[in-house]
Amino acid sequence: MIYIVRHGKTAWNKIKKIQGWKDVALNEEGINQAKEIKEKLKDVKFDEVISSPLKRALRTARIISGRKYKDISCDDRIKERCNGEFEGKFKEDTDQSYDFNDPNENRYGIENIKDFRSRIFDFCKDLEKKYKNKNVLVVTHAGVSIYIKCYFEGEPDDGDYNKFKLKNCEVMEHDNEGE
Repeated sequence: MIYIVRHGKTAWNKIKKIQGWKDVALNEEGINQAKEIKEKLKDVKFDEVISSPLKRALRTARIISGRKYKDISCDDRIKERCNGEFEGKFKEDTDQSYDFNDPNENRYGIENIKDFRSRIFDFCKDLEKKYKNKNVLVVTHAGVSIYIKCYFEGEPDDGDYNKFKLKNCEVMEHDNEGE
């Protein structure tokens, strides 16, 4: 089974600041959320633990798995989308004409959605191939969780990608049993 988890809450999540690649740490609530997930998954023996290298995800992975940082594989492909000049700002303080879902949008140094999606799908293909019949914990970010869900379950019928976004420390499971 593949367990995909969004990192615990940060101070910026709480006040709704755009994070992206800014390396914001978990807050106390986020640490407690990770401890709750650890308890829920206590009977699962993880064969592999993979995390985004950003500290909010990496610390969440460490808490849930009980592993030391050196025993967690970091993968840049599951880093959050780079939000360029918008990182550290409140959404209302950004250019409201910017369409985050437009595949041709490339202003403000924000990672192109096609490139973002492509790196996530590449990660998922490797995950499926390499870890058949294994228990794998993957700790990542909200934006990444959308496209992991698209990869495993298809596109949202109504085009509402935000409904695929995991909440802080929400768990999504994918069966990866091989033949």
